[in-house]
Amino acid sequence: MGKVLFWIVLILAALMVARVLARHNERSRVDGNRSDTPRPNAKPESMVRCEHCGIHLPRSEATLIEGRTWCSQEHARLGSKQ
Repeated sequence: MGKVLFWIVLILAALMVARVLARHNERSRVDGNRSDTPRPNAKPESMVRCEHCGIHLPRSEATLIEGRTWCSQEHARLGSKQ
C-alpha cells in the first residue's frame, strides 16, 4: 500500500511541475510577442491634422496640397469644413 501511495504522489507532483512549466513557457511566449513593445529601430513620427475632418494621422500618410494637410485626396477636393 505504501508503494502505491508513493507512486500516486510522485505522478501528481510530476503533473503539477509540468503544468507550472507549461504556464511559464506560455507567459514567456506571450510577453515576447507583445505588439506594444517598441521596436528597436522605430522612430517617432509627427502627427498632422486633416483640414476637412480633423482626424490626426502620421505626416507620412497625409496628403499635402498648397501647405495644407488632408487625410485623403477626396477631403482635399472637398476643402476645409466650415
